[in-house]
Amino acid sequence: METNGNIAFDCKYHVVWCTKYRRRVLSSEIEVALKQIVSDVCEERNATILEMEGGGDHFHLLVAVDPQYGIHRLVKQIKGRSSFVLRGNFPERKTRLPTLWTNSYFVATVGGAPLATIKQYIEQQKGK
Repeated sequence: METNGNIAFDCKYHVVWCTKYRRRVLSSEIEVALKQIVSDVCEERNATILEMEGGGDHFHLLVAVDPQYGIHRLVKQIKGRSSFVLRGNFPERKTRLPTLWTNSYFVATVGGAPLATIKQYIEQQKGK
């Protein structure tokens, strides 16, 4: 359980988003940079990363976030900054992709499944 001064909350989300056209552009070098960007954004927004892993053409994030800030705003921040930074730092990717990510993403609360099960699933995404 976390608090923000006004409310106590326990909101954990499993979020998955894909690269544009499902192209396998998340090399190990890009994935390291992406994880750092995700960590930076989450730290700035007081969101707690429980697990994260890439899969070549998609990325999984298990995160706890203040419901007053909202998961939609956090994902928008992560996808926007990571697309801008990664496409700037890896310009060879610009020729294959007009943008790094699709506009959509999947999000589910994880209250119904044991947290350990979801963490294990995300850890197993490496290399898929």
